Amino acid sequence: QVELVESGGGSVQAGGSLRLSCAASGVSTTTRRMCWFRQAPGKEREGVAALNTASSVPYYADSVKGRFTISQDNAKNTVYLQMNSLKPEDTAMYYCAAGLDPYGGWFDPITYDYWGQGAQVTVSS
Repeated sequence: QVELVESGGGSVQAGGSLRLSCAASGVSTTTRRMCWFRQAPGKEREGVAALNTASSVPYYADSVKGRFTISQDNAKNTVYLQMNSLKPEDTAMYYCAAGLDPYGGWFDPITYDYWGQGAQVTVSS
């Protein structure tokens, strides 16, 4: 049984930092693609940071580039999202996802096979 469990969400003031963790069981984080998505109320789910776990090459949405960092710890089967310089517009539910297809779109949610339950991030101004 595959399970992805996010943790580390919370409330922070603008300019602050949070680190999200995604612990995987039943699937290795060395599967080809791992991605952090977010969804704010009334908005579509958007990919913010993805990782090619074979090469460790990261990909970032323009909205978070320079502020967010995705990383992995294969020994712990965990993927992280370090979020710095947070803005109110970063407020959303954050989900981690695992994709088995190495050729799927990095930020296309349809191409991801497994999803966590989400972690709420709230940034106040």
